[in-house]
Amino acid sequence: MSMNVQPDLNFIKAMKEAGGDTLKQCYQCATCSVACPLSEDGNPFPRREMILAQWGMKDKLIADPNVFLCHQCGDCTEMCPRGAKPGDVLGAIRAYAYQHYGWPSGLAKLCTSAKNLPMLIGIPALTIFMLWIISGGMHIPSGEKFAHVGYTQFFGHWDWRLLAKNVLFIDLIMLTSVGIAVYSVYKGLSAMWTKMEESLGTTEAPYRPSIPTFIKDFLYPALKEILEHRRFKECTVNADRVRGHLPLLLSFVGLFIVTCYSLFTQDVIGIFIPSMHGPISMWNPVKLLANVSAIALLVGIGILWMNRAKMEAAGKATNTFYDWFLIWMIAGVGVTGLAAELLRLLGIPSLGYVVYYLHLVSVMMLFLYMPFTKFAHIVYRTFAMAFERYRDSAYVKNPLNQ
Repeated sequence: MSMNVQPDLNFIKAMKEAGGDTLKQCYQCATCSVACPLSEDGNPFPRREMILAQWGMKDKLIADPNVFLCHQCGDCTEMCPRGAKPGDVLGAIRAYAYQHYGWPSGLAKLCTSAKNLPMLIGIPALTIFMLWIISGGMHIPSGEKFAHVGYTQFFGHWDWRLLAKNVLFIDLIMLTSVGIAVYSVYKGLSAMWTKMEESLGTTEAPYRPSIPTFIKDFLYPALKEILEHRRFKECTVNADRVRGHLPLLLSFVGLFIVTCYSLFTQDVIGIFIPSMHGPISMWNPVKLLANVSAIALLVGIGILWMNRAKMEAAGKATNTFYDWFLIWMIAGVGVTGLAAELLRLLGIPSLGYVVYYLHLVSVMMLFLYMPFTKFAHIVYRTFAMAFERYRDSAYVKNPLNQ
């Protein structure tokens, strides 16, 4: 039986640009499937995906949950006798998927190439600078005032107790960025889930789990496994990624808690106790958590940075903008955040304001570009792991037919 294959040449080109340039070296020996713990009888991962990628079958790949389950441990790449680097190819497929599912499409396409880096930096840099001008807060405080208010009057100050002026502008910037990212992720995950169901032929399932059941039986176990880094610990060749990835993940959890605390104290409690609009005390447990999380972030990203550079120098990974862009952004957030705090403690407002501005730019970049960069893996992989459990459940597999 013959099959007419229409390869998507633009997809193949995009994969090569994102690190899948070794794709054509694969000659289907299945060594990668022997190395990968995700491979099963009848599902030779990633050999099947390598075939589909060589054929340019984009639609099948972006609907394949196994592509998102891969955490690029490097074991398959290490064992490949032809240097096809299956791990990099799968990473390139994911990069294309984030662009494909991303909204708005123009912003998603910007995040695919280093030539767009000036614009990627310029969008948040210009946005924050213009709001700084509009706010009327363009001033450098005295050392005495800086020691007292820190950066809480970066965008100026007014006496309206319901909402501090600085909080208003920070909320406008960050909540808008988060809102765009959340909506983009929602659209992308919805589209991905639908395509994964279509690939299994389950779009007409007779019954589906309720939202509480889905969270309890599928999403929560996936989140638990991610926090435990269970599959990461199966890596043999690239174990350094575990030592870098875990503190990085935990640092984001810690900083999320700190952000929620700051939002609550500034936007809610601050209405009744205006003094809460000031800097958090250095001895506040939440501030201690923030500093520990920031250090963990820098340690984690430092390990991943060195590991990535080492792998590229050894020819075990391809140097791509897709991989390094996220590393640069996270490092930027950590370095500027700690530097801004240090300059506040040292009482150097002029340099402190410049560094704090750069910190706001790097944080906005991290939020705004999350759905289109490697950072998107944190949500797409989580739901792919939930789908992995869903496809093996009675909702998909009728137990009466087993």
